[in-house]
Amino acid sequence: MSDLLVSRAVHIPDPLRIGRYRRAPEFGPRLLFFSGGTALTEISRVLKTYTHNSIHLVTPFDSGGSSAPLRHAFDMPSIGDLRSRLMALADEAVTAQPEIYRLFNYRLPKDGSQADLAARLDDIIGANSPLVSDIPNPMRRLIRSQLEHFRDAMPADFDLRGASIGNLILAGGYMGNHQHLEPILFLFSKLVNVLGTVRAVVNTSLHLGAELDDGSEVIGQHLLTGKEADPLTSPIRSLFLSSQPDKRVPAEAVLRKKTQKLIAQADLICYPPGSFYTSLMANLLPRGVASAIAGNDCPKVYIPNRGEDPEQVGMNARAAVDALLDCLRADKGRNTSSDKFVNFVLMDNRDKSPMADLPEKFLKERGIQAIRTRLVKRESAPYYDPDLLVSALLSLT
Repeated sequence: MSDLLVSRAVHIPDPLRIGRYRRAPEFGPRLLFFSGGTALTEISRVLKTYTHNSIHLVTPFDSGGSSAPLRHAFDMPSIGDLRSRLMALADEAVTAQPEIYRLFNYRLPKDGSQADLAARLDDIIGANSPLVSDIPNPMRRLIRSQLEHFRDAMPADFDLRGASIGNLILAGGYMGNHQHLEPILFLFSKLVNVLGTVRAVVNTSLHLGAELDDGSEVIGQHLLTGKEADPLTSPIRSLFLSSQPDKRVPAEAVLRKKTQKLIAQADLICYPPGSFYTSLMANLLPRGVASAIAGNDCPKVYIPNRGEDPEQVGMNARAAVDALLDCLRADKGRNTSSDKFVNFVLMDNRDKSPMADLPEKFLKERGIQAIRTRLVKRESAPYYDPDLLVSALLSLT
């Protein structure tokens, strides 16, 4: 038996292909995204109208926002981005979906006393709050059960100010399932009929660190993003994982076989826009990710950021492509061909920014092809329009 490499002409957008997916999204392609953060939220809401089979591998290494108190109290992976992606992909036709959305996105007040906030949480657990009483069983019963797990384990000094109820539900499920994320993610995916697959890339409580060009080290995702601390002034040289949040204790995360299989089954692998290091590159650090990517012959697409990313200080498009390739080669092997990891760079055809400056010679040397098409509308500028971006990705499958 001979192995045949079959290629086809691609039209972007491809109205026939897009129309077919829209008519039968349950049979849509398996687009896989390595991403955390909120950059993919609107894209995910558009994507689910074309395919119910997208795969989202989300970093569990975040250390800021409302996930920070949970990580500190329970030494658990970050769950905030997982919650956000679950709800973005949830089936909006499911009964009681508005109530579920409201509960998962509800945050306790930031200015209440600990006693008042605890009482408010108890009202939710006891179904005395309309946030829960309006949700029908069995969803209401399951939600209350997970919150009870959290309440029972909650330290007396746990800071409930601004806490996301959705995060507390997932945290309770994590503790109720012997410190495993997958069971509670699977449960709530079924409850709200998530139209895709959402997983943490690993089920490991580790912390993200970076070596900077000036020789210093920064540990903690929240210190790298420029959102909860001053933006970096020195470029990031490389990332690492630490078992401790306040000092570098080298640690390794290993990709599970189930996740390897998800990558192997993808019809397209996407390195999407978002925080370059903490949302994208962090997902590529676990051992086995690069090998799984290289082992799949599907198209692999990198989409540079639009607008300013504080994590990419001193970085242009060429440096970003090489940083992505270097990160993947660190796991798979330095001699691995670039086209095993990236085949296309997808950009707006009117983008003249440094993040779109990719000379043909540079790309050809790496076996990568630039695709320049309309990806930005007046209403979305300077960012990608979700409909145009989704249409372009679907056209490549």
